[in-house]
Amino acid sequence: MSTGKRLAGLLLLTTSLTFPTVIHAQSTADPSTGEDDLAEDVQGVEEQDDFDQPEISVPGGSGIIVTGRRNRNPERSSSQVLNVLTEDDIARTGESDIAGALGRVTGLSLVGDGRVFVRGLGDRYSLALLNGLPLPSPEPLSRVVPLDIFPTSVIASSLVQKTYSANYPGEFGGGVINLTTKAVPVDDFLSVKFSASGDSETTFENGLTYFGSELDSFGFDNGNRDIPSNLQAFFNSGERIGTVPVAVAEGIAGQLFPLNLVTLQRDNSQRPNFSGSITGGASFELGEETYLGVIATASVKNGLRNRSVLSQQGSNDLTQVFQQEETFITDETSLVNALFSVGLDVGPHTVRWTNLYIRDTLKTARLSEGFDVFPGATGFDFQNQQTAWFERQLIDSQIVAELEFDRLSVDLRGGYARTDREAPFNTTFSYTRTNLPGNQFGDLFVAYFNQLSDAGITTVSFDDLQEELYYGGVDIGYEITDTFEATVGYAYTDTDRYSVSREFRPFISPDTSNPDLASLDENAAVALGLRRPGDIINGATLAGFNVTLTEATPFPAFDAALEVQAGYGILRWLPTDTLTIEAGVRYEDATQTVSLDQTIFNTPVAGATPTNIANDYFLPGATVTWEPIEDLQLRAAASRTIARPQFRELIEQRFFDPESNRLFQGNPLLQDSKLINAEVRAEYYLGGRDRISLAGFYKEIDNPIENTFNVASGQIFTSFANAPSAELYGAELDVVYGIDLYDLGGSFFETKQLLFLANYTYTQSSISVGAGDIAPTPANPNQLASLIFDDGDPLVGQSDHIANLSVGIEDTEKVQQFTILFNYASERVTQRSGIQPDFVEDPGLTVDIVARTELKLGVPMELSFEVRNIFGRDNFEFQDNGVNRLEFNTYQVGTSFSFGVSADF
Repeated sequence: MSTGKRLAGLLLLTTSLTFPTVIHAQSTADPSTGEDDLAEDVQGVEEQDDFDQPEISVPGGSGIIVTGRRNRNPERSSSQVLNVLTEDDIARTGESDIAGALGRVTGLSLVGDGRVFVRGLGDRYSLALLNGLPLPSPEPLSRVVPLDIFPTSVIASSLVQKTYSANYPGEFGGGVINLTTKAVPVDDFLSVKFSASGDSETTFENGLTYFGSELDSFGFDNGNRDIPSNLQAFFNSGERIGTVPVAVAEGIAGQLFPLNLVTLQRDNSQRPNFSGSITGGASFELGEETYLGVIATASVKNGLRNRSVLSQQGSNDLTQVFQQEETFITDETSLVNALFSVGLDVGPHTVRWTNLYIRDTLKTARLSEGFDVFPGATGFDFQNQQTAWFERQLIDSQIVAELEFDRLSVDLRGGYARTDREAPFNTTFSYTRTNLPGNQFGDLFVAYFNQLSDAGITTVSFDDLQEELYYGGVDIGYEITDTFEATVGYAYTDTDRYSVSREFRPFISPDTSNPDLASLDENAAVALGLRRPGDIINGATLAGFNVTLTEATPFPAFDAALEVQAGYGILRWLPTDTLTIEAGVRYEDATQTVSLDQTIFNTPVAGATPTNIANDYFLPGATVTWEPIEDLQLRAAASRTIARPQFRELIEQRFFDPESNRLFQGNPLLQDSKLINAEVRAEYYLGGRDRISLAGFYKEIDNPIENTFNVASGQIFTSFANAPSAELYGAELDVVYGIDLYDLGGSFFETKQLLFLANYTYTQSSISVGAGDIAPTPANPNQLASLIFDDGDPLVGQSDHIANLSVGIEDTEKVQQFTILFNYASERVTQRSGIQPDFVEDPGLTVDIVARTELKLGVPMELSFEVRNIFGRDNFEFQDNGVNRLEFNTYQVGTSFSFGVSADF
């Protein structure tokens, strides 16, 4: 590769880093030749480091002046606290998606379906970017795109920055995660990968399914789940279900339960999981120091998972179990994604156009059994079956231009993204055994359609969410002197979300004039043919009765919008060659609105509480980095940031989360959270990759948003409320150390090294609640906060202890690795429960093994083998008062195995 191309590759990095340390003693042009000797300095740096420079693209780029004194490691040369996962680091974890790989980073924990928590703070305090640009979330229960839908094959690097700098959005609580996609390849390549996997709870075991459509395993539907014609005509009419004639209601009901979408089936031996991908790239030299690169990738992944979930509810002291449900769940997840990227390097200038498509679907089949002994339903038993389909789709197109003109740098970024989430035919059939003495059907499970609160209710729902995001920004950086640099920037985002949720319940009025029902009591008279679990209930069967429908969604459609305009400035100064000062301030003006769509019905809908939050903030941040002796670096940082309530936390709609088995409903009275952040850190670099760092951090949060437990109309759901205030503090330890095994002798150890990667984060948090503090909710805008929160409670999602240990042996000259990974997180609160003990999750310790090696069989090949959760750590979520304990979302996880092969052409 030519020197010019190497230089262009380096400048792609340096122009993309917005947090650089400006290093004086800049290389100057040789007066005799007029040529810049920067490339020679870069070569000197390369000789000091035996690892590849990661490709990173973030907003607010400005140049790094490189000398041989500083190495190219961005974690060291940055004036901010950050961790960078390179392609090699990601490969070492063996994870197929970026969320799993990030779970190994200091202070990060993976929660549920791809949500990454920074320092134990919830996902609302974490910010995710792609190439420095925001992404909308297709999931109404996640602030950002769940990161498990990003395959590692398309990611060049992942950067986690934990201290705030003004080039990033003000919603910076725990940190920012920036994913950089691959751009201009150094060499032409074509890579094909395939893997098969399974787990001890699922593979070759019994499972549940339903037909759906022939394309379900690839994440697509063939039209079977389109909204039925009669229901669509009803939607178009703008009428309410209670006003339509009975004949119209029966026509709708006759299409609501098609056999292929509601009939549970047993799978006696479930197949293994599979995944495959193809990635290719090419680079073309168009002229002197001008290169065009193209990268394209496509992949498909399908997986099955069984869970037997135990959920209990009880008295305030947890001595009595009032309700218990055991649910057997088989989930089939499908992930299809594609990336097409075009990059252009013209000397020091880089332009990249990235197009991303992701489709993530979940097909779930569930069968549960339990009992309910609440007053009014003493001794009732239930069996419920559920079939559902959740499809999420993201389309994103973005363009980034990183331009360098001697001391002037210009970054231009913009794009458009759209996400869609559809959940059609989410159907639940409920069967009740009343156990009433003297009732001839009291000992049978019967599908009742009288909608009485003490009997199970059958429902079918249709959810549709669409979100569009336009974004743009410009950043200008100028090196005023060799030791002083300034950056100014402007950023704009405009997000619009439209969310519709329609849930219907069939209702059959008793017909006492029917002689066939004359001898039956009222409960049996409204039973649907005395159906029992396993019998087929469908629209045709319903049509044989006097069926009407009710709609259980009083607020079916919401419009939500967030517009943010921001301007910022950053100064970077080196008063000495060992001291760097970066200070900046960001001004953000934002308007966030959520309102009920009044046009969905011909007559307006009343009752929903609108949200209109219009605030502007000045958000300063500063970091000082000092190198008192060579290889020892000290940092101190302080900033002020915010955390806005997200749409899913504001909208008064109920959404079901299939991962946590919870219903969620927003609180439109939430307000912005304000944070004060401080951190000190010491970093000691031992040479190459080896390093050790120790840090302490502190956060003060005004109006933190917490998950709360609620019961209304017999239905349990999770909502949100502002706690008055909270504080969080902790410490982090991070160690990377490699040992050369050459001295052990023999050809095997000649190129081997033992690599230790260890990190530990200790965190403590505490909520403060005063006697007169309030936590507004729609039901009670003046509700006392002490009814929801206890003074001194930890924040939701915060683990006191998070630790990762990776011990591996690897070859320094070829792909050959064997790594054991330990991951631990202590208990963390998942939601508040008022006067009852909080709900707590206990992730515990998991141990994984990852191995990979290269083969040369005509073409370069690589084999990989993984064993995850070796000791079968289960999922525990519960309430515990120290004496009694109730399980809420507890199930066995099992051990998983994966075998993969890839070939490069």
